[in-house]
Amino acid sequence: MKNVWKIIATAFVLGFLAVPAFSQSTPSLMMATTTSTDNTGLLEYLVPEFTKDMGIALKWVATGTGKALKLGENCDVDLLMVHAPEAEKKFVADGFGKDRRKIMYNDFVIIGPAADPAGIKETSVTAALKNIAEKQAVFVSRGDNSGTNKKEMFLWKAADLTLPEKETWYVQTGQGMLATIKVSEEKNAYTMTDRGTYIKYAHTAGGDPKLKILVEGDDVLKNQYSVMAVNPGHCENVKYETALKFTDWITSARAQKLIAEFTLLGKVLFIPNAR
Repeated sequence: MKNVWKIIATAFVLGFLAVPAFSQSTPSLMMATTTSTDNTGLLEYLVPEFTKDMGIALKWVATGTGKALKLGENCDVDLLMVHAPEAEKKFVADGFGKDRRKIMYNDFVIIGPAADPAGIKETSVTAALKNIAEKQAVFVSRGDNSGTNKKEMFLWKAADLTLPEKETWYVQTGQGMLATIKVSEEKNAYTMTDRGTYIKYAHTAGGDPKLKILVEGDDVLKNQYSVMAVNPGHCENVKYETALKFTDWITSARAQKLIAEFTLLGKVLFIPNAR
């Protein structure tokens, strides 16, 4: 656990670490997860139910998927809840993770100002990105190697476009999703977000957010979330058996029902799909 206390201290200052009050004798787990499961309020909703059912305290650090996987590789956490399937599969194949299981999904959407200066509304993802690049409309990227950022980079490539990292109209925040949406709003720009975080943003704006969903529905925009334990063969001090209890719980019928019932503005943020 060589870097964990430094990470915890930093996360606490930034408000990314949830640490409920528990007895010192309560078994505990440390999880690295994505900003979307934290920003939306999903974990604050689920974790008390997990602790009530299983008698296990769960603390978490919310960051981009790339950084979350690095925390697992460095043996700083016991389990991960992330949303970058190809990176997760490599993580398991490299011997860092075990027992990866799907738990839920939503989708990505491209949002932007209602005036839509690039004319992308109701187009395909490919057409939208080509229009944005051609018209040099401001696009704000997380630029943080998160699951969302990985998907965005994939989509530029799939549209047969070069990732516009050096273009003046392409802004990288290096921040989480809600912060990136806020920058997009300030710049009257486009960005890509998971639907759950967008609903949270819309909820915070009283149901009438400045940025609107303009592109949605393409199959390629599906956003799968999975949970997996850190491999005890790689990290000898990891709480593997306890981590599996969380995996079993979150894929159980009870937890899946809780996920399905988690709504804002009358809209479901995540769709359970554990097998």
